[in-house]
Amino acid sequence: MPLLRFIPEATNINFVGARYFAFAMDGLLLLISIASIAWQGFNLGIDFTGGVLMEVKAAQVANIGTMREEINTLGFGESQLQYFGGGECDHPANSCVLIRVQPRQTKGEDQSTADQAVAQAIKNKLGSSYSVRSATVVGPKVSQELFHDGVVATLLAILMITIYVAVRFEWQYGIGAAVATGHDVLVTAGLFSVFRLDFGLTAIAALLTLAGYSINDTVVVFDRIRENRRKYKRMNLGDLINLSTNQMLTRTILTSTATAMSLLPLLIFGGPNLFDFSAPILFGIVVGTFSSIYVAAALLLYLPAPAGKVEGPAEATS
Repeated sequence: MPLLRFIPEATNINFVGARYFAFAMDGLLLLISIASIAWQGFNLGIDFTGGVLMEVKAAQVANIGTMREEINTLGFGESQLQYFGGGECDHPANSCVLIRVQPRQTKGEDQSTADQAVAQAIKNKLGSSYSVRSATVVGPKVSQELFHDGVVATLLAILMITIYVAVRFEWQYGIGAAVATGHDVLVTAGLFSVFRLDFGLTAIAALLTLAGYSINDTVVVFDRIRENRRKYKRMNLGDLINLSTNQMLTRTILTSTATAMSLLPLLIFGGPNLFDFSAPILFGIVVGTFSSIYVAAALLLYLPAPAGKVEGPAEATS
């Protein structure tokens, strides 16, 4: 039975010839992202601004949607609710809820006083049907450390990916992987800034997930280029990149499409809490696929070719 193909098996697209258009598109996205981050920064969530954390238990199964609506009427900057279990919370199930609320502090008011007022306001709003198991405050110092550690984790991930690719392949590939992966992460971070999406630990998780996904596509193309370098030793680099990218095009497009389709239910039905995770990853998949096809490999044209591997000029003849 023939394999179902959405893309012709023998494509002959001149990706190298379109590299200047691709560089211009990516440069524009980078410029917008850097300008937005420098001008207005991120809309930091509770994880990075501090806030009040409360564990409450209902006598019966808690309706988290109704609780969220009631707490939102109090006018706090941001509130997050989620079920948690363990111990007495398993009887009945979904009876315990973790509430995180961004502090609301008026001018001249002490921070601790504002946090206590938040906890008391939530307790009064929920009423006697909910018992407060604990109430703690995440201070700004801890939040700043979380933000710092999250940024460092993202940068280290890109650095380790670069080192791996440079060791696994050659240093030229490592530079291409670093530029492509760093571009994808930075542009997606810019999405958070431009559209003022909540930037918290979920955002860091999305960026780290995207970095791993982006390098996967890039490495697949690089591996085919390396394989073809041994097979076609006299082919110039531009034609070699076009050949390798066309050979992997079906795999790249189908993988990205399948991943994007799995994210659509989260984006549509996941609610606001999952939107800030699924939307950036979906955007990053599109950008990452574009950079893997048009940018990562094309950067090899501007780097010294490994000695004795390829003959001919570094331009496409097609």
